Amino acid sequence: MPLNVGDTAPDFTVKDTNGNTVKLSDYAGQTVVLYFYPKDDTPGCTKEACSFRDNYAQYTSKGIPVFGVSMDDEASHQRFTEKYSLPFPLLADINGGITKAYDVDGGGYSKRVTYIVGADGKIAQVYTTIQTDSHAADILQQLAV
Repeated sequence: MPLNVGDTAPDFTVKDTNGNTVKLSDYAGQTVVLYFYPKDDTPGCTKEACSFRDNYAQYTSKGIPVFGVSMDDEASHQRFTEKYSLPFPLLADINGGITKAYDVDGGGYSKRVTYIVGADGKIAQVYTTIQTDSHAADILQQLAV
C-alpha cells in the first residue's frame, strides 16, 4: 500500500541518469513530482515518460522538478533518456531503497505510482490509477498549474 496524503515524504540520496547525486531534501520548499515506474523502455513506461517529456516545459515554468524512479541502473536510464529525448532526470534506485521507502515495491521492480511532494515535505497527492499517455497533463490539470 503506497504512502498516504499527509505522510512525510522519505528523504533519499541516489544517483540520476548522469551520475549526479540527487537528494529530495535539496528540493525543500518546492513541489516535486516523483513518478515510480517498473522498467525502462517498455510500452507503458515509455508512454508515461513521453507524457512527462511532452509536458515538461509546463512543469519547469512552475518550478516543479520531475523525477522518474525505477530500479534500473544508470546505463539503462541513459539509453532510455537518449532514445526518447527525456529532459528530466531518472533516478537509479538499483538497491530498491527508495522503492521500499515509498512502499511501491512490486517484487524486484517499482509499481506504477506517482507522488506529489508538497513544499512542506509531505505527500500532497498519490496517483495509483494512471493513464500512461496522459498522466503528466492529468497532474497539471489537477494541480491547476
